[in-house]
Amino acid sequence: MRVCVVGAGAVGGLIGGRLSASGITTSALARGATLDALRFYGWRVETADGLIGGPVTASDDPGDLGPHDVVLLTVKAHALPGLAPTLAPLLGPDTVVVPAINGVPWWFFDGLGGRYDGLRLKSVDPAGAVAASVPTMRVIGCVVHLAASVTAPGLARHTAGNGLILGAPAGGSDVRIAPLAEVFGKAGFTVTISPRIQNDIWYKLWGNMTMNPISALTGATADRILDDELVNGFVRAVMAEAAAIGERIGCPIAQTAADRNAVTRKLGAFKTSMLQDAEAGRPIELDAMVTVVREIGAAVGLPTPNVDALLGLTRLAARQRDLYP
Repeated sequence: MRVCVVGAGAVGGLIGGRLSASGITTSALARGATLDALRFYGWRVETADGLIGGPVTASDDPGDLGPHDVVLLTVKAHALPGLAPTLAPLLGPDTVVVPAINGVPWWFFDGLGGRYDGLRLKSVDPAGAVAASVPTMRVIGCVVHLAASVTAPGLARHTAGNGLILGAPAGGSDVRIAPLAEVFGKAGFTVTISPRIQNDIWYKLWGNMTMNPISALTGATADRILDDELVNGFVRAVMAEAAAIGERIGCPIAQTAADRNAVTRKLGAFKTSMLQDAEAGRPIELDAMVTVVREIGAAVGLPTPNVDALLGLTRLAARQRDLYP
């Protein structure tokens, strides 16, 4: 199996490095200092057991890399509309695309069933460029439950978790999933196969669509957000709106907001990925995490005043810092 990692940052670097270390042939689409580092050192991942890594063929031109069996998308969601049309050289007739991306993906309503099946999401794919370039028939959904960071160009650090959830957009079984699960499992990941991956996507979103933007807005770690009584109440109000939307589209949440936040509290004083991006001066993934929830709420006829407030405040603060267009 040949795997191309598109976006060799924290998560991409971790997964690519562990795949290569397990013997999988890998390549990477990267640029700048990250590309230089991959070409010089190969994959490098800092783990609790020391530095691991392996060889990688790296380029900033998809044409140099050619078709692969699997293309793993680990770029930020807002980069996909511009990037997706360039990925054609990586895609052969049977290439599987695995988007390991935060938030709600462009294909979310394809195969979901029910009244809203096939709903297009302009907040994550404004002109339809992603859907046109990476049709849902190629996709195996992925939810990432791990944490990593970049300590230097091309150098990822694994900080917590090993979980990857895989599932087909149309649900049920898919013959393409078992080989993927085996490859990721041999690389040290704990792989779960979901019969309905949209449920897992919505559940993860429900848990991080508040912590991420509030941390970017305030600069606070997750523990301080939850320790503030007023902010914690606002978090629960936003989560209630998202849970109601989930119920309406067929992705119910079988947990209370208080219980979910108790799980987050156990993780301690951690910086969310959005806070890390904001501190580094990188654009934030606001649309795939929050704007999309507002869009879906409008589509299904549910008001979202608290989501709207969170979106408006975070968007304004990010625009003041040139972190959001």
